[in-house]
Amino acid sequence: MKFFWLWLTGSGEGAAQQQKGSFYLISAERHLGMTEFVTEINYDKLIEKALKQVVVEALKIAEAQGLPGENHFYITFKTNFPGTSVPSDLQIQYPENMTIVLQHQYANLRVGTDSFSVELSFGGRPQTLVIPYDAITYFADPYAKFGLSFSFYENGDVHSLDEIEPEKKVAGETAQIISFDSFRKKK
Repeated sequence: MKFFWLWLTGSGEGAAQQQKGSFYLISAERHLGMTEFVTEINYDKLIEKALKQVVVEALKIAEAQGLPGENHFYITFKTNFPGTSVPSDLQIQYPENMTIVLQHQYANLRVGTDSFSVELSFGGRPQTLVIPYDAITYFADPYAKFGLSFSFYENGDVHSLDEIEPEKKVAGETAQIISFDSFRKKK
C-alpha cells in the first residue's frame, strides 16, 4: 500500500476541525481511489470510462422520469461478465452477448454505482436482469441517431467488437456510432 504526506493549511471546508499546519499520513489507495501504481496513462480506457458515464446519465434520466418522447435504448452486453445476472433460460439462449431494448415495456429500472437492473418481459414472464456497466459493449438511441461501441478489456487486453452488433435494427434509421479504433495507436 502506498502512502503520502498531506500538509493541511487550515483553509477550505472542515478547516475548523483540522489543526492548521499539520502533516497527516494518508493512504493513496483510500483517498485517491488508486489500487496500483500507474506506469503509463491508458487514454483509451479513460475515454471509455468517461463515455460509459454518458450511458449511466441516460439511464438515470430514464429511471427518474421514463424515456422522453420517442427515445429508446439498445444495450448489448456480455452475459458471461462477472456480476451480470441473467435468468438461466436466457443465459442458455444467449451464452455470450445479448441485446435488450428499453422502450415501452420495462419496469423497475434501478441505476446503481457499478451496474443497473431492469425488469423486462420474456415470453410473457417478467424477469430481472442486472448488468454491470463494464459488461456493456454497445449502447444506442436510434431515435437520437446516437450510439457508442465499447472495447472489451479482459486481463488488460483489448478485444475486437467486430462480431458484436445489436441484434435488432430500426428500418431506415442509422445511428451515429463512435468507434475508438480510429484513435488507437497503430502498432
